[in-house]
Amino acid sequence: MQTFGKKGEDLACSFLQSHGYEIVVRNFRHKKSEIDVICRKDNLLVFVEVKTRRSVEFGFPEEFVSQNQQKAIIRAAENYVIEHAWKGDIRFDIVAVLINKETTDIEHLKDAFY
Repeated sequence: MQTFGKKGEDLACSFLQSHGYEIVVRNFRHKKSEIDVICRKDNLLVFVEVKTRRSVEFGFPEEFVSQNQQKAIIRAAENYVIEHAWKGDIRFDIVAVLINKETTDIEHLKDAFY
């Protein structure tokens, strides 16, 4: 993983933890799919795609989660749920991280797709 992307994931995890989420696993892989962060809050399991960008010149970070990527994340999540016999609710979120010289902005988009 590139260091810039890893920095974005680290910031996203810190942000999620500061909002009461427990990080369960990072970079979960199933076949060719990867889920950046799986976290929990109460009886909710959240699958998070983290998108990190330096600017919004070509669009906002969350706009870069394609339909194919969403489908791959959903397939991997279904595998995780079965593998771990999860019985609670699930949700798919995006954490958009914008890092530039002056500021770092983090936006948590809950229920972003599915």
